[in-house]
Amino acid sequence: MGSRESIGIGLMGLGVIGGAVAKVLTEKADALAAEAGCVLRLRKVLEKDLAKTRASKMDPDLFTADAAEVLGDPEIDIVIEALGGDRPAYDFIKEAIAKGKCVVTANKEVMAKHGPEFLSLAKEKGVDILYEASVGGGIPLIAAFKQDLLANDISAIHAIINGTTNYILTRMASEGLDFAIALEEAQKLGYAEADPTNDIEGIDPSYKLTILAMLAFHVLVRPEDVYHEGISRLSSRDFRYARELGYEIKLLAIAKEKDDSIEVRVHPVFLPKDLLLAKVDGVYNAVQVEGDLVGRVLFYGQGAGPSATSSAVIADIINLAQRINLGVNITHELKLNPSKRLKPISEIETRYYLRMSTVDRPGVLAKISRILGDLGISISSVIQRESDVSADVAEIVLMTYPAQESAMQKAMAEIERLDVVREISNFVRVED
Repeated sequence: MGSRESIGIGLMGLGVIGGAVAKVLTEKADALAAEAGCVLRLRKVLEKDLAKTRASKMDPDLFTADAAEVLGDPEIDIVIEALGGDRPAYDFIKEAIAKGKCVVTANKEVMAKHGPEFLSLAKEKGVDILYEASVGGGIPLIAAFKQDLLANDISAIHAIINGTTNYILTRMASEGLDFAIALEEAQKLGYAEADPTNDIEGIDPSYKLTILAMLAFHVLVRPEDVYHEGISRLSSRDFRYARELGYEIKLLAIAKEKDDSIEVRVHPVFLPKDLLLAKVDGVYNAVQVEGDLVGRVLFYGQGAGPSATSSAVIADIINLAQRINLGVNITHELKLNPSKRLKPISEIETRYYLRMSTVDRPGVLAKISRILGDLGISISSVIQRESDVSADVAEIVLMTYPAQESAMQKAMAEIERLDVVREISNFVRVED
């Protein structure tokens, strides 16, 4: 045991995550005390919703609607931010650190937007902020980058880090559902929010990739630096063609380094079906990391949900409590390399899947091929099918060899102007 009899805990927010954390702190108090070396005492809970406070069956004296009672309590050593979103979480975290309190958060948005600022302030004040649960829920990712992978030069991260979209894509692939139907099913099951925009448009994984990229490549990344596309354009036809061509479709968060240039992007991809990432289905998450020493490693597990997320939050609390109890101050410093540049999406090189509706007549493919060839884009395979005999319409699917994004975008603009092309129905990048 250390020098402390107890560590004071302040909890801000009693929603799904906050409620799960409070439950673990209460029900596993003895076991947690044994791990921490002293009692973890929950002193105050910030929650304005009286219905939540009554439902918790906790001591009513614990609750307050005034943040100052948590942030200003000198007996609170660790503040748990479980509010989510940018404000007021940003203000509360900053004030907690400024007052010399350690912080634990599961908030990917606030850490993606303000993480470097928090870490710098924490170092100045001699405290720390831990955020294991901000990416991947209960999957131990952040600690791995901060400690276990430090000896490695990381070259790439490929990650499925949004359970909602992975569930939707799994249903579209396995049952042939169209996007709208799969989304509705996910909402009924509670996997998707009533407003699913952050998930289905790739915003949520872009926050998480921002955090991982800064840790892996030591470069300043802001959420707006991460190119992102969602999954709403995908249809059941794309999944049928993917299967025929030997691929699965996943929403992938990708970060790569080459020659001191970092690319960070989130979008649907065609993945060869024999890859491990291609086999990650349902609401599960997986993060594949490539390092020069460790090779290729895969972190897999439940990326969300109250139990998995509370596991990571409680682990961070114990970590901090052990250090406070022993009087050990180890503040993680995010060292950034200003010489590295972020590569815009226009400069990436990859292969492409292109599905289009055209007039069903000779010479159509030749016109399309000419445009691609003039821009240095080679075709690796073609599928052409008659889709509407009465309307004299055909569907053409192209797979290209690696090409630059800017050339592909220019080619698509020119192809759409052809009088024989009705529309470009979809366009998906390929990640081999």
